[in-house]
Amino acid sequence: MPRSNNLGSSRPVRRHKQYDRPHYLASSTVKALHVHERKFMKIGILGTGHIGKTLVVRLSQAGHDVKVANSRGPETIDVQLLSSGARAVTTEDALVDVDAVILSIPLNRIPGVAPLVARLPERTVVIDTSNYYPFRDEKIDAIEQGQVESLWVAEQLGRPIAKAWNAIGSASLARKAKPAGASDRIAIPVAADRDHDREVAMSLVNDTGLDAFDAGSLADSWRQQPGAPAYCTDLSYAEIGAALDAAERDRLPKRRDLGVAVMQERLGDGTTNPDEEWGVRLVRAINM
Repeated sequence: MPRSNNLGSSRPVRRHKQYDRPHYLASSTVKALHVHERKFMKIGILGTGHIGKTLVVRLSQAGHDVKVANSRGPETIDVQLLSSGARAVTTEDALVDVDAVILSIPLNRIPGVAPLVARLPERTVVIDTSNYYPFRDEKIDAIEQGQVESLWVAEQLGRPIAKAWNAIGSASLARKAKPAGASDRIAIPVAADRDHDREVAMSLVNDTGLDAFDAGSLADSWRQQPGAPAYCTDLSYAEIGAALDAAERDRLPKRRDLGVAVMQERLGDGTTNPDEEWGVRLVRAINM
């Protein structure tokens, strides 16, 4: 029987103020908040890194039928990750007969899964959690020249996507989930071009213990990229709109790289993630 963790949001959808479309709110607010009540979804998740593994646990706990794959094969996936009902499968199997696919892999690996994503039905929702970090991903000329990261991902995949869970630190995602209505529930931005993609992504974000904030189109999603005030600063639903408005596009790369440099000096490498307290304090000091 499907399970529920009572993490779905009861908050109204708030759209980034510069991109209001009231006709959409009137027809779709209820849908966006109650997809999880109408239907438990079949979800394929690619990636078992810091973000991916928490999404596997949270979404399977919420009652969704979750398949998970990594680049090393299903036999390498920790059985503890499957304790809430998720199934370890191959990458190919993870993208078969699913309502939504979550790509929780480094941005530079996106082109490698494009042939598999191309087989998905048009209505399948593809959600990307990645961010561009040149020290890890190597330099991508189009992004270096100003292309919005989400648009680059959509271009590589040849299809529309939603952007979610990229603007929260892995430690906060793992440890700070709150039930609907909690005053200290963290909100994260969700960007998409198609209404259906947006509705599903926002519903799944709510199922992971976070408030989903409609941040507008993929073209506007630079406001949730590394270096932005809304990026990994653990803001509330009431605070995040102003943070998105305050983003200054030209300053994002320098702020992103400064944060990386401080973390590498403090933690000793480029792979260890900071905890949910020190990391948030640092990013707030730099990005806000």
